[in-house]
Amino acid sequence: MDWRFGDFTIIDLIAATTNAFNAALLARRPDHYKHFTVVGILLLGVIGGLAGGIARDLLLLQTPVALLNPAYLILALIAAGTALAIDYRSGQALRSGLFQFATSLALPWYAIIGAAEALDAGLPYLAAVLIGVVSATAGRYLVDLTCRVTPKLFIRSEWYVGTTILAAVAYLVCAAGFRLGVWPATLIAFVAAFVFRYAAMLRGWEEPEPWEPPELRATESERPPKEFGSGPD
Repeated sequence: MDWRFGDFTIIDLIAATTNAFNAALLARRPDHYKHFTVVGILLLGVIGGLAGGIARDLLLLQTPVALLNPAYLILALIAAGTALAIDYRSGQALRSGLFQFATSLALPWYAIIGAAEALDAGLPYLAAVLIGVVSATAGRYLVDLTCRVTPKLFIRSEWYVGTTILAAVAYLVCAAGFRLGVWPATLIAFVAAFVFRYAAMLRGWEEPEPWEPPELRATESERPPKEFGSGPD
């Protein structure tokens, strides 16, 4: 076991915890919920919280740190349990607003730490951005598949993938371009990505879809409702 807590580990734990919290909230949403048990929701929280870091470490040919440091699993379970308790005790308006905030809060962290770890491993900038995107979206991808929902990163939404790219690029600019330390670069990148994502969700900014010929548009099925019903995703 490895209980050490350096700068990268602390940022990584923040990413795992916030994503586990968000995944547990997601599993309780009407479009994802499939009569999961309490244990099932906790497991989905753990999957959503740890999958990004595990995917990143495997891409970097490293033993996943989440399997070495027990703090990852412990904090992910606590975060998922907290989300479940809040969901049971809150109304729909609070749940929707909380999920909006939690999604914006969770998304940038893994993108930042993924780019940071790739940069530290000596990978090119484009590869660092790619690993940041994979790290940030892997957990949601697995939760969506488990819930039989089209994975979020493939469909139109309020700049879901775009936010991860922004977070990774902002970190690289600050760390590699301006030579800022880990924490200043991380906080600047996080604030930029969080503000952008939250504003996109509140204002309904969405990625563009490709042009569709009329014959294709006439046969396509109706777009599924957004996660928040009438609100932003």
